Amino acid sequence: MICLLLAVCHFALPEPEIRDMMVRKRSKGLRKENFRSILIAIILLMVVIGIGVTGYMLIESFTFPEAFFMTIITISTVGFREVHPLSWAGQLFTSLLIVVSFGIFAYAVTTITRYIVDGVFRNYLKDNKVKKHIQKLNQHVIVCGYGRNGRQAVHELRSHNVPVVIVDRSEVIAEELREQADVPYVFGDATEDDTLLDARIMHAKALITAFPNDSDNLFVVLTAREMNAKLTIISRAAQFNSGKKLRSAGATNVIMPDKIGGQRMAKLVAQPDVVEFIDHVMLQSTTDVFIEEINCKQMSTKFVEKTIGEWGVRAVTGANIIGVKRGNGEFIVNPSPDVKLSAEDMLFVLGTKQQIAHLKSTLWGRSFSLNLRKEKE
Repeated sequence: MICLLLAVCHFALPEPEIRDMMVRKRSKGLRKENFRSILIAIILLMVVIGIGVTGYMLIESFTFPEAFFMTIITISTVGFREVHPLSWAGQLFTSLLIVVSFGIFAYAVTTITRYIVDGVFRNYLKDNKVKKHIQKLNQHVIVCGYGRNGRQAVHELRSHNVPVVIVDRSEVIAEELREQADVPYVFGDATEDDTLLDARIMHAKALITAFPNDSDNLFVVLTAREMNAKLTIISRAAQFNSGKKLRSAGATNVIMPDKIGGQRMAKLVAQPDVVEFIDHVMLQSTTDVFIEEINCKQMSTKFVEKTIGEWGVRAVTGANIIGVKRGNGEFIVNPSPDVKLSAEDMLFVLGTKQQIAHLKSTLWGRSFSLNLRKEKE
């Protein structure tokens, strides 16, 4: 008997993915039901008021203000006396109006009060304000899934002053983000086109999908890549065999937190000081030295096809070029002074914010403080 019950429960209860979809549809249905209820209540109330005003103007020849006042005190049953003595027809109309409008007025007041007290109207105003803010964003990063990995990604991006838009479908997370009021968010399913359009995916520079379920990440990658072919997409993967599928779907890079965590633990045993040093440089959020990438596409023609030694970068700006990525994808670690740079290269620079800002302004032609050394004949 127990086995039979377990079997029935197994087939009767939906799978996690189906159950999650049902929750999303239920929450979306509740939001639509709230708006539908408030709309119906307002329409019914307006209809009753319209009937009352019209009736008093036709039957008792009241002016519009008098008819409106008489209708309001009648349907609200406050007990004020009549504006003018009523005829038998006016008394009959008033009685019918009270019977018809009493339930409608109570329903309208209850619905509107619940709409305001429960915070539905307040949340609507906040969501609308955030939506207007998102419509002004460009070159931002969309983070889908505000779980452990998503939160860390948002924290790191914001620490580097990168604009972020969070997309999540959880009611709990939506309430949390509404309370913060400083992080743009879109409440909805990231696998749907409308949700990503609300997050301005066509104007974003990157998308991070950090859902714990690989199937959700796969759908997000497919949808995002179809909508924006130039978008940089970073996806989380839980299973080792999901990386290839996600890349085939359009992911630029795939991150496996479990794999990275295992590698980090091993390196902390084998090379603890190296790991701590790299973490200090890469993850610290103070004004100390950090690493930044600089694109050479906007490089002034004065520096094209010149060697690093000819630039005199270290002597003038204090920054160090610790790596170069060629246009063909080749990496040069700790490049020598004889390495020539072109507009197709990407520089990896170590320095303070002031040093790197100085190097950028010089490299892009805003100032020419780098002393190019004359080539030896």
